[in-house]
Amino acid sequence: MYSAIGMVELSSIARGVYIADQMIKAAAVEPVSCTAVCPGKYIVLIQGDVAAVENAVRVGVTAAGEYIVDQFVIPNIHPAIFPAISSTTIPATKAALGIMESFSMASMIFAADAALKAAEIRGIELRLGTGLGGKAFFTFTGNVAAVEAAVEAGRELVKESGLLVDIEIIPSPSERLWDSLL
Repeated sequence: MYSAIGMVELSSIARGVYIADQMIKAAAVEPVSCTAVCPGKYIVLIQGDVAAVENAVRVGVTAAGEYIVDQFVIPNIHPAIFPAISSTTIPATKAALGIMESFSMASMIFAADAALKAAEIRGIELRLGTGLGGKAFFTFTGNVAAVEAAVEAGRELVKESGLLVDIEIIPSPSERLWDSLL
């Protein structure tokens, strides 16, 4: 299991594809998502051990030049982040629903990691930029108290950056809503 995640966000799609190649060649990392996102940006999201991810992100940032928008490395990432990014999580039990929304993809990954570490919740989806005008959101479930604690942990991180759009908690979602989310 990988212990770190890193991302480089670029304003150029062409440079983004080039950077993805450079980062993957620079260190023993695996791509999580190398894709164009709204509005006309490109993200390179990688996973690996901490040193490899740090090295790959450093290479990406250096090669990005004026096309760099944002970058980060999160060591000791919560393992539930990976299935949430790929939307491969279907919770065994459905309880309260938490939704966090941010103007920033990077800040939402940090908030989702904090939420998962703060409470006993199960991530459902961590959507990054695609079809969202560059915004990001994280949906998750757990008992009401856990969802409230997770929301509070995530809120503090995103609020600091000023990029919080909204946070909602639905204590008892309709079964028809669950059907549309999963």
